[in-house]
Amino acid sequence: MAKHKIFAFRRENGRVGVRNHVIILPVDDISNAACEAVASHIKGTLALPHAYGRLQFGEDLDLFFRTMIGTGSNPNVAAVVVIGIEAGWTQRIVDGIAKTGKPVAGFSIEGKGDIRTIAEASYKAKEFVQWAAELQRTECDLSELYISVKCGESDTTTGLASCPTVGNVLDKHCAAGGIASFGETTELTGAEHIVAAKAANEAVRKEFMAAFDDYTKLVFSQKKDDLSESQPTKGNIAGGLTTIEEKAFGNVEKLGKRTKFVGCLQPAAAPTGAGMWFMDTSSAAAEAVTLWAASGAVVHLFPTGQGNIIGNPIEPVIKLSGNPKTVATMKEHIDLDVSPILQGEMTLDQAGDALIELIARTANGRLTSAEALGHREYVLTKLYRSA
Repeated sequence: MAKHKIFAFRRENGRVGVRNHVIILPVDDISNAACEAVASHIKGTLALPHAYGRLQFGEDLDLFFRTMIGTGSNPNVAAVVVIGIEAGWTQRIVDGIAKTGKPVAGFSIEGKGDIRTIAEASYKAKEFVQWAAELQRTECDLSELYISVKCGESDTTTGLASCPTVGNVLDKHCAAGGIASFGETTELTGAEHIVAAKAANEAVRKEFMAAFDDYTKLVFSQKKDDLSESQPTKGNIAGGLTTIEEKAFGNVEKLGKRTKFVGCLQPAAAPTGAGMWFMDTSSAAAEAVTLWAASGAVVHLFPTGQGNIIGNPIEPVIKLSGNPKTVATMKEHIDLDVSPILQGEMTLDQAGDALIELIARTANGRLTSAEALGHREYVLTKLYRSA
């Protein structure tokens, strides 16, 4: 991986991004309209509307701020305009993003109303987007990228072809000093002992098992009889995965053969060093990728069997499949076909190298299928009901 050179954006804090977005970030759901108005006025900006309300507290509020600040801090983002109803929370997010050194400005609606706020924010957004348009890509190592991984709409081919391909890439990426992250806590059920054995040391193993046990206790405290149609989903079952254990054994193939994970992360928390990290996430695709983008990941690898169409507004999602039917019927969504593995026409190592090449092309500016199709799923994780 280290020998692969890419042309990317090195940000003020030294992190490497592969996109150059100027985002208009709403603090709350009632600020969505103002953000979308600014984005419609100033071309080249991107609004990130979401359904997250107010009156959060405790751990839920901490996660909210990590997600908001992390989204704006992502290396794929060049500059940020933050709009909220109140000045306090708006400024807290601005201050958090400002620590990266990137341009950021905040605007609050109370006391001014939408029209004045939109006008003021639009002037700043225009300034930011023209500044960002002149930034130049510079030569970087592919190993400097932070890569996240998650699968979706899995079937029997996922664990046999697309997930092992991702595992092959993570082995190479982490060996070269790169950063990677996996999660999907409940989807590890039945294979948690395999994941635990991949911990770099006993402290990391215990931290992973504590997160796994906490999540599964929550799931089983809420279920009535079973998790049918949630875990596994109808699509998983149609693809031949009849139990969560079968799904989990395919899922863990993404972790590679040689790589140990070096630490555990809260949702939306950034890794503090090189290597592979576990993040405690749900298995809901849009939520999970949003959390990884907020943690700073700049490229997401998404193996799919039956055909998941997830995208993200700031983190390019590269989808690969080993199911020849999916590749044929949903070809507009699939970036890499690894079905030749199952036909004996491609080795796993060749598939991994093909995916690495595709990551490099994406880093250099190639749009993923999800980007070309306009998939910008941005979904915040909410832990509790509001106060």
